[in-house]
Amino acid sequence: MLKNHRLKTDTSLIRVWDVWEEAVGEMIAANTRPAAFKGDLLIVNAASSSWLQQLRFLKPDILQKINHILEERAVQDIKFKIGPVD
Repeated sequence: MLKNHRLKTDTSLIRVWDVWEEAVGEMIAANTRPAAFKGDLLIVNAASSSWLQQLRFLKPDILQKINHILEERAVQDIKFKIGPVD
């Protein structure tokens, strides 16, 4: 049972890359990129410290939109860091 649940969660998390632009919009997507997962924590790279600051304010909305599109609460938290976005 745990194996099947984990597989479903992993599949949902992988889908984040596919739905990222839909969830955050074109402008944010052009300056950010999902980088990795640690459990249900999504790590997102941002192009600059300015974007990093803005994303911190938008975090609750981004979380809600991602989970709404995925139709489950697959992502529990997001950590933003400066990193490559291409």
